[in-house]
Amino acid sequence: MTATRRNRIYIIGAGFAGISIARDIREKRFPAEIVAFLDDDREKIGTRIDDVPVLGPIEAAASLVEKRPADEALIAIPSASHEKLRSIYDILERAGFSRIRILPGISQMMEGDAHFIQTREVDPQDLLGRTPAKIGLKESLSYLRGRRVLITGAGGSIGSELSRQLLSGGAERLYLFGHGENSIYEIDRELRLLQEEGVGERATIVPVIGEIQDRDFVHFILDRLKADVIFHTAAYKHVPMVEANPVVAVKNNVFGTHNLLEGAKAAGTERFVLVSTDKVVEPVSIYGASKRIAEELVLSQPNGRQQYMVVRFGNVLGSRGSILPLFQKQIAKGGPITITSPAAKRFFMTIPEAASLVLKAGGVGSGGNLYLLDMGDPIAIKELAEQLVRFYGYEPGEDIPFSYIGMRPGEKEEESLYARDEHPVDTEFPRIKQIIRADRNGHGLPALLESLAPVCFFDRRAPDQYRNRRELRRILSEYVPTLKIPEHEPQY
Repeated sequence: MTATRRNRIYIIGAGFAGISIARDIREKRFPAEIVAFLDDDREKIGTRIDDVPVLGPIEAAASLVEKRPADEALIAIPSASHEKLRSIYDILERAGFSRIRILPGISQMMEGDAHFIQTREVDPQDLLGRTPAKIGLKESLSYLRGRRVLITGAGGSIGSELSRQLLSGGAERLYLFGHGENSIYEIDRELRLLQEEGVGERATIVPVIGEIQDRDFVHFILDRLKADVIFHTAAYKHVPMVEANPVVAVKNNVFGTHNLLEGAKAAGTERFVLVSTDKVVEPVSIYGASKRIAEELVLSQPNGRQQYMVVRFGNVLGSRGSILPLFQKQIAKGGPITITSPAAKRFFMTIPEAASLVLKAGGVGSGGNLYLLDMGDPIAIKELAEQLVRFYGYEPGEDIPFSYIGMRPGEKEEESLYARDEHPVDTEFPRIKQIIRADRNGHGLPALLESLAPVCFFDRRAPDQYRNRRELRRILSEYVPTLKIPEHEPQY
């Protein structure tokens, strides 16, 4: 009988996370051997923790330890800055480890809680951009303890990360709502595996397949589930794709949000948090215009016992359909990397940080308010591409060429986080601002929805309006003046 091969692992970091993972591996009898901890703390170097030696400093020890060809390194310093992680990653790469894994940032874990199953391959987003804010999940999620929480778009980038973090929040039930069978299956299975390995608390996980565009279903399911809190992340959001399919985007982003709001009010949902985007600011795209209307729908709701609010932020690194996965595929085939414009800039944060701040804002925010996540300074797309090329060991412009393709329909060279009549003010919570704005009170929203309805839903009284793209843009541009009607926009 062939013996099970045991991976040899060096854990980088002899703090609570590294020690917790080492014990997790030993207690659950994973086929792995912890060879040593590597750490920079002089008080720990030369000691032993659970009979495992602590070697250091990291830079010297990583290159001097006697490694076998398949030895792995696991970075377990969840509080480390991106600069520190980049430095450690470079050291481990040069030292020749066969595989480098990482434990997620502290914002993804409950304090004092770390498990081997949470580790994964190092991803570029772990090393690019700014260092995420440190959010104490235990405190942030206290308002969700014992509650029923529903996430729309739970299979998407933000929705799935909210689900992972909510697993540790003590919610009674976690409803994973989405229209994609495969994506909901994947996050449902992932959460159950995490639970099996001791991550989080014993929330009941309930997958729900359905369309937010289906008003009757939304009202039925919200009445049945009795969710206390809804995080609404579901949206059609890929700008060029939405420009090519504007009617269904409005049907989903506008009427889907309207259906959820009406269903939530009828079901007595206490808190409703809409996840929004910087593309709502003076929007030139259908996506931006549709989300601007969704914001207005939420902010115009009466607030009392039921609290309805919006959290707005910019791009997230590594989300599905974003530039990071596209650039990775282009690098894998030797380029070129396609960039719209050398002047193009965007605001970026990591998916885990965005999700943590959304959860925080959902608890500390008040109904009727618009919150803005502090995104720092915008990053040039060209600069991000150059960092990514170097991450993979190439020289930008030499090994991997760049190609400038021009701005696509619905895109701007630069985005803004707030409009001229909006004023961000600090809150007592780091990286969460409140936007003070002119009182709009949803003026014109009922008439707008009434005008858009026959374009999105067939009406025998106005058959020519159904799926009419020009009519859709005409109606939207009256409410959102920055949205233009392209000269060659087809009627259908």
